[in-house]
Amino acid sequence: MKNKGGIIALLIAFVLLSLYYLVRTWKVNDIRKDAAAYATGKDGKIDPSKKQRYLDSLWKQPVFLGSTLENLSKQELGLGLDLQGGMHVILEVSPTGVVKALANASRDPRVTQALANADKAAVTSSKHYSELFAQEFKKLAPDTKLATIFVNTSNRDILNIQSSDSEVLRYVKEEIDGAFDRSFKVIQTRVDKFGVANPNLSKIPGTNRIQVELPGVDNPERVRKLLSGAAKLEFCEVYSPTELNPSFEAFSALLTKIDLEEKARKSSIKVAGDTTKSTLASALKTTPKNDSSALQSGLANIFVGSPTGGLAVRTKDTARLNEVLQRPEAQGIFPANLTFLYDVSPVENTTSKEEIVSVYAIKDHGNAPLEGDVITNAKQDYDQMTGKPDVSMQMNALGARKWKALTGANVGKQVAIILDNYVYSAPNVNQEISGGNSSISGGFSVEQALDLANVLKAGKLPAPTNIIEEAEVGASVGSEAFRAGVSSALVGLLAVLIFVLVYYSKAGWVANVALLVNLVLVLGVMASFGATMTLPGIAGLVLSVGMSVDANVLIFERVKEEMAAGKSFMVSISEGFKNAMPSIIDSNVTTLITGVILFIFGTGLVKGFATTLLIGIFTSLFSAVFVARLIFDYFVKKGKTINFRTAWTEKLFNDTHIDFVKKRKVFYGISVAIIIAGAVSIGIKGFGLGVDFKGGRTYEAKFEKTVNTEKVREAAQKVFEGAAVEVKTYGGFDKVKITSAYKIDNVAPEVESEIRTKLSDVLAGMTENKGKIVGSSKVGPTIANDTIWSSLKAILYSLIITFIYIYIRFRSVAFGFGAVVALFHDVLIILGIFSIFNGILPFSLDIDQAFVGAVLTLMGYSMNDTVVVFDRIREYLREKGSHKEPIETTINNALNSTLSRTAVTGVATLIVLLILLIFGGESIRGFIFAMFIGVIVGTYSSLFIAAPIVVDAMQNRLEKEGEAYSAKPAV
Repeated sequence: MKNKGGIIALLIAFVLLSLYYLVRTWKVNDIRKDAAAYATGKDGKIDPSKKQRYLDSLWKQPVFLGSTLENLSKQELGLGLDLQGGMHVILEVSPTGVVKALANASRDPRVTQALANADKAAVTSSKHYSELFAQEFKKLAPDTKLATIFVNTSNRDILNIQSSDSEVLRYVKEEIDGAFDRSFKVIQTRVDKFGVANPNLSKIPGTNRIQVELPGVDNPERVRKLLSGAAKLEFCEVYSPTELNPSFEAFSALLTKIDLEEKARKSSIKVAGDTTKSTLASALKTTPKNDSSALQSGLANIFVGSPTGGLAVRTKDTARLNEVLQRPEAQGIFPANLTFLYDVSPVENTTSKEEIVSVYAIKDHGNAPLEGDVITNAKQDYDQMTGKPDVSMQMNALGARKWKALTGANVGKQVAIILDNYVYSAPNVNQEISGGNSSISGGFSVEQALDLANVLKAGKLPAPTNIIEEAEVGASVGSEAFRAGVSSALVGLLAVLIFVLVYYSKAGWVANVALLVNLVLVLGVMASFGATMTLPGIAGLVLSVGMSVDANVLIFERVKEEMAAGKSFMVSISEGFKNAMPSIIDSNVTTLITGVILFIFGTGLVKGFATTLLIGIFTSLFSAVFVARLIFDYFVKKGKTINFRTAWTEKLFNDTHIDFVKKRKVFYGISVAIIIAGAVSIGIKGFGLGVDFKGGRTYEAKFEKTVNTEKVREAAQKVFEGAAVEVKTYGGFDKVKITSAYKIDNVAPEVESEIRTKLSDVLAGMTENKGKIVGSSKVGPTIANDTIWSSLKAILYSLIITFIYIYIRFRSVAFGFGAVVALFHDVLIILGIFSIFNGILPFSLDIDQAFVGAVLTLMGYSMNDTVVVFDRIREYLREKGSHKEPIETTINNALNSTLSRTAVTGVATLIVLLILLIFGGESIRGFIFAMFIGVIVGTYSSLFIAAPIVVDAMQNRLEKEGEAYSAKPAV
């Protein structure tokens, strides 16, 4: 083995780095446990604000090898919503509202109809919404220029009545994209301020949708209002420090009193002397911009100096300040029309290195003299005098009049620009501003100026955000899933390790070491990426371990062949690794294709599975090829040999002579019969479609004892007012899933809350057997349509790419044809089985996105198997000339020689899947069942369908093809 020293160093580095990231994850979780313990009251309940306060206090502090909690949290292996509870939401930013606002003639029936037609076309088209609207409008008004409906005084510096349609389209497209980006920023800020640990917010590529995941939230109604509420932009006056001197004096005294009372409660040590002389008012007068040392005693517990010269508070103390301001004794200290608001962006105090946030005393908040709807445009610009970045802003006539009055009354004072109750900027007014054109400067960077311009434009165009998909997982359900997932993973891993030992004797120990190294590497890489572990992710992890056995098996079987041919142990190891590499590479590439397609087209849980699978492909390849080889080379150097057989397995598959080619028509007949039975079932019964394929709301309910689904359906009908209701047993006889499309087109948050409340009341009112909702999901008709299309595209692309790869790799259309036919065969049988057994087996067999993920995965597994078989056939065809045997014999010998590898890999994978099926939890049971059947069918089709199809497809040319293989090396 070349470069052994370098490989050993690389291996050690990878393992140590993986362990380092896993320890970081452990440290973060340990701190979170401490926070939960700190926030747990005598009643056993956790106070979320107290827990968050504990975490905030450590957020910027070094907690592990110099890393802060903030840094550790960015590179940890987190838990998905399905393992800890929480809420998953997909929001759609409606471009329709933006176009309506931009169009002068929004009440024109042609515009209205074009918008409606564009909305329908958007469901299946990949074109930008602006193009779809223009296309539909031109159908209705072919002679009307787009400029006539979009040009107005607010965009006169960009467009005019002579502007071409392409220029107008470019402007509309930029405004739609800008509205989406602004909506994303607004929602990002809301989520960041929501107080949830490790929220996840992302744009869904190629769409105007935003995915939000909020772990641990238990108030879905609050989340809906938070995410779908309209952004409110306000301009408000700010109290100056001198105006509030008496109030701050009184508040200072109150803070001192509170400090003394709390110290007296916590300690018996007498507090001596006068604890404070300074006041907040004096601090504001005397504290330099970058010096907070004058803020002493009671005030120093909360307030510090702001870099801008105003007032600030440590970020970790914001919850404390909020709590004090809400106390009864604090009421009346400040003017009734005063509201304290925080700056949206905390900064680091240059002296103490602590994170601080500015606090503003806002006048008449909630009754602002000016709001964002008067803004016609805002953009990042440059100051003509200094050349520094600033923001230029234009207002309409009404806004210009109000702005003149507001700035005229506040010369020398600040005016706060507020969005969603956070201050984005509070510039000083230098003079009265008339005409509606203003320039805002304040030492901005270009990025800061751009952000402020976007904030100002947030009030310009209505871009409503609608919740089109949501899922809620209760904390108890999440913890149950976590226990089930971890236990199934451990049992599955242990079972695979034992199986490999039983089958390969001492060589099994080598494979097991490689498998364990692979496991550490997978988890370490996921942690370094900050990936999230979901229940399907755990399934993917265990499955990747099971499938990684395949690489070891391919190597071991080759080594056994070399040893059986009488070669020495050292030569057998070298030749075995060398001869196994083509099959290992081919099989991993085909699985990689599947993983990439799953990652691109999958969402949520399916993407979690794909992430684990993709990482597992690379780490398992590394561990099998290099770790196992290093161990074998160690034994070779020591002059020792390793046994690859046990007494139980020594004679297995040694002398098999199955005539696959001759019996192929029998197997064709068996397959056709199964497919026809499935087709009949599909025609009569159809499929059980999951909510993500048909749209609707699903509620998971748990009852006190075994539940009668008919009684639940009758009770639910009262809520759904005659709409179709489906009730299925789920995860045990005391749990059900209630599904209905009732009011699914109504996206208002209050509708969702109303339905949930009514259903909760009805279930709780079932006196004989009370139930409660433990989880829910909602999929709108638009996203259901998209799911169907993306699923079909994923399967189609997988077939096309697989055919292309097989064709390139084996230089033959027949091999590609055989592989694709086998894949079609596998998919048809799985579909038929899901239809036949739907409603018979005690778990859900709905066709949903998870099922599509399972189908794509089994297609990858089947291709993995098929490619290994094809590799062996190619090898035998190369050698055929020297044996002078019939082509059928060559093919049969090749297939028989792969039986040992096929059986070991199949059994190892099936062991893992069986354990996941039993212990893995209800939410992935249908997914795992599809995989379990798929592995059986895929293994069968590789041997009995794919290879015989190649024979039939090349009946007259196979002899020449075999000669060609001996002359041409594989790609």
